[in-house]
Amino acid sequence: MNTHEDDLLLERQLCFGLSVASRTVIAAYKPVLAELHLTHPQYLVMLALWEQSPRTVKDISGALLLDPATLSPLLKRLESAGYVTRRRSESDERALSVDLTPAGQALRNEALAVPGIMMRKLGLTRTAARDLHASMMALIDAAARAEYAESRETVAAAHP
Repeated sequence: MNTHEDDLLLERQLCFGLSVASRTVIAAYKPVLAELHLTHPQYLVMLALWEQSPRTVKDISGALLLDPATLSPLLKRLESAGYVTRRRSESDERALSVDLTPAGQALRNEALAVPGIMMRKLGLTRTAARDLHASMMALIDAAARAEYAESRETVAAAHP
């Protein structure tokens, strides 16, 4: 095989490595988060709220890069679990504000152990985890820039 044909080997596909890594890492989180009565997507929402609360649905959506329609059922389940409240924003009635309940705030203390547990499970040092995260964020940024450039080219081609 020449170099270009080697590029099509499954083991060389960035998308394959990312997909498998995502599934396996999230699966490793599952039993840890089950002790907190959270799914992985719910954990991400709670992380966003532990950083800043209250937040609008739009703000949480932007922070997590999730579509609001995907976020809404997560918030409903977190509200049913007693971790968050949802109400119309006082400053903008069109916006839905999400706030932590005392139980949601208290859950943060239990969640403090999660990063350390996960680093041990995955055999990562804090520095290695930080470096891996930085690489992934750079990749996300590059993909977003590429998507933006592609959408601009599409618009430009449609309106010569």
